Amino acid sequence: MAAMMPEPAHGRLGETRLRGWVDPYAGLAAFDFARHPPSTALAPYLDHFWVVTWDLAEPYEQRIVSHPTVNMTITHDFHRIAGVIDGGFSYTMRGGGRALGARFSPGGFRTFLGGPVHQLTGRFAEIGELYGTAGSAFVDRVLAEPETAAAIALVESFLLDLGPVRDPLADEAAALVLMAENDVTLTRVDRLATRSGRSVRSLQRLFRDYVGIGPKWVIRRFRLHEAAERVYRGLDLATLAAELGYADQAHLTRDFTAVMGMPPSAYARLGPAR
Repeated sequence: MAAMMPEPAHGRLGETRLRGWVDPYAGLAAFDFARHPPSTALAPYLDHFWVVTWDLAEPYEQRIVSHPTVNMTITHDFHRIAGVIDGGFSYTMRGGGRALGARFSPGGFRTFLGGPVHQLTGRFAEIGELYGTAGSAFVDRVLAEPETAAAIALVESFLLDLGPVRDPLADEAAALVLMAENDVTLTRVDRLATRSGRSVRSLQRLFRDYVGIGPKWVIRRFRLHEAAERVYRGLDLATLAAELGYADQAHLTRDFTAVMGMPPSAYARLGPAR
């Protein structure tokens, strides 16, 4: 591969941000959120564990605009593996509860799936569906464990027992996704292909097999995450459209509205200054 390739992205993809949360500070006022690093043995495959806990008098719905990652989530309501979701999704919290999640690095779930990650794209698969009775028993143990650290240890043990194998193509996919996230000037697939040392077609195959979705979607999704964060903080939309490679403000507005569920002007009113 080309010398310009970055180091693998494990544990670093968006770890200091709340990108993908619609109205993140309202969410943080409603529930507690924490990230936990994976063990050294799982660091090649996981970005982090995340834990949401809540105790609410009234229901609260949090909308998520998805990342190009696979997540394992265990709550009393569901216990599933989420592939890359093209649009967004939401979860309504009621009463008290805990959601424990493992966010895999891009490409990192392939070894646990044993096949191309695009098989999961756009759907939620029950852990018991993928891993049979062993998966169902594992879920029961996690739900019965009240201590977060111990519950995470159960997830780690289950994943390690699956015998993950390090794959250099997964590392490459993770590095390229990180590049697409962090470089706001990267707005076209051919540019990412050039920087990767691959042809466009080869890059598309790598992303479909390991990330679960194509590089065009990944680039556009990160640019929309960037737009949401900056609109939320009050940046002028015309300036933002130009910086993120959109043909015009109207094009950005259409994409933003389709993914975020509201136009940028409405989203800006949710910002910290409201």
